[in-house]
Amino acid sequence: MSNQPKSLGSIVPVLALVAAIGGVYFAPYVVQGYRMIHLYDEDRIVENFLGMDRVFPVRDVPASTQPSAFREAPTTLPETFTYKGTELDLQQYLADNKSTGMLVLKDGAIAYEEYWLGHSREGRHISWSVAKSFVSALVGIAVAEGKIASIELPITDYLPELFGTGYEGVAIRDILEMSSGVGFNEDYADYDSDINRFGRAIGFGGSMSHFAKTLRRAREPGTYHHYVSIDTQVLAMLLVAVSGESVTSLLHSKIWEPVGMAYPAYWLLDASGMEVALGGLNATLRDFARLGQLYLDRGRLGSRQIVPASWVRDSTTPRAAHLTAGPGNPQSSSTWGYGYQWWIPDPDLGDYTAAGIYNQYVYVNPKQRVVIAKNSANRRYIAERQATKDEHIAMFRAIANALGGRP
Repeated sequence: MSNQPKSLGSIVPVLALVAAIGGVYFAPYVVQGYRMIHLYDEDRIVENFLGMDRVFPVRDVPASTQPSAFREAPTTLPETFTYKGTELDLQQYLADNKSTGMLVLKDGAIAYEEYWLGHSREGRHISWSVAKSFVSALVGIAVAEGKIASIELPITDYLPELFGTGYEGVAIRDILEMSSGVGFNEDYADYDSDINRFGRAIGFGGSMSHFAKTLRRAREPGTYHHYVSIDTQVLAMLLVAVSGESVTSLLHSKIWEPVGMAYPAYWLLDASGMEVALGGLNATLRDFARLGQLYLDRGRLGSRQIVPASWVRDSTTPRAAHLTAGPGNPQSSSTWGYGYQWWIPDPDLGDYTAAGIYNQYVYVNPKQRVVIAKNSANRRYIAERQATKDEHIAMFRAIANALGGRP
């Protein structure tokens, strides 16, 4: 047998074959990665937010077999609202912030519903972090069913694969409250931030569960509120572990079907087939609003308690000092307060909201019996993140107060 090296001519075809096989295998992720890179381009963002199933693999959520119907009681919204002493034209504000749809419920009836920029009643729009509040509801149901013995237990009791990571020994409650102590940079404007590294990893075929295992401890759990989107992904891993079902299956059987969600939805998947639970739910504006109405009604629909009333209360009430609102809170990196995957802008006013990047909302105002669901493709959000959030809450409160007839 000759010990002479093979000629370049004999090696090149082998390398070409390997490259071809690799190209076939990785091609979908290259295409997906390219689409991810251009997801927020000004000329594509609206189309992308209304068609995320063209970017990611998805798992479908069928519409309820017994869809609920909204009563309609159209009314006129206030022409203006005030933010920090400045009066703003409401309709102009909606246009300036690239709103794609907004629906207002008063006492469970549709008071206002409009769509723009190609969105429609049947259109399924990416929720981004509004999805976190759906995951929270599923956790609450799992606790009520005894599948999770207590949220005081460490997550590693159910997910031993997280031993040796930043989540080792962290109580489920602390993860629900975004107080896990895990170090994470969620600055979307920073190319090298953890959230953007995460996005690129998923775009090019990575696994979210694997990514979660790379995170490390930065603070003592339960002492400091710091928004970590991967915390929600860990909650999704918990749901799969205790149920033996996918997050999509649980969403359909525990929420979509019993609440009477009228339209199909879908959840984005990573390369391993796991839901992008932290922000990958795509649904219609009416069905997003149905979650808000369910929470306004303390988790109850008719004679059926779907989400425990105590879970709704605890989800929307700051439990400790590090979860209270206020830009000067030294125990929080957020301006708003936080519950179980719901934001509480001002606990004294009693309203709360699910919120996603680029200005997605499910806003609930119990005092005025108003729910507002909103989709947007607002590229200003990245540069003016907290300001656009605060402006939206000011607008929502003005609408709620006008419809409620009292300040």
